[in-house]
Amino acid sequence: MPHDEVSKVQRTRAKQLRRTMTRAETLLWRHLKADRLAGLAFRRQTPIGNYIADFVAHSCKLIVELDGESHDFEERIRHDARRDEWFSSRGYRVLRFTNDDVMKNLEGVVTAIGLAAEQAAPLSLTLPRKGGGNPSGHASLTDPDDIREEP
Repeated sequence: MPHDEVSKVQRTRAKQLRRTMTRAETLLWRHLKADRLAGLAFRRQTPIGNYIADFVAHSCKLIVELDGESHDFEERIRHDARRDEWFSSRGYRVLRFTNDDVMKNLEGVVTAIGLAAEQAAPLSLTLPRKGGGNPSGHASLTDPDDIREEP
C-alpha cells in the first residue's frame, strides 16, 4: 500500500509516544494488538501525514483516538476536528473515546471498535470460476471446470 513519507521527527515522536502510553492506551492496546479484534492488524502511535494516530487499522481505514482531559478545551476540540477532517479526506473513519471511557467501560469501547471495523471493512467478493460458474451455485455435471469439492 503506498504511503506518504514520514519525517524522522515524526518517527522519533511516534516511538516516544509508544514508550510513554497512558494507562488507558495500554489497556486498549492489550485488546487490539496481535490481531485480537476481529483479526484486524492495528498499529499504535502511527505517523500519518503531519499527525500521529493513537491506533490505526489500515486494512479497514479505521483510526481510534483516546482523549484525555486536555481535549476538553475549545482550542483542542477545534484542532481535533481539523485533524479528523484531514483523516476523513484520506478515507479514514475516526472514532474518539475518552480515557475515562476506556477505564470505566473497556468492553463497551472494544465492542464499538469491532462494530465500526466491521462496517468499514471492504467487501469481499467471490469471483466466478473459469467459464463464469453456474448461477445456481451448484456444480454442473456437464462442465468439469465447475466441479468443486465442498470443504
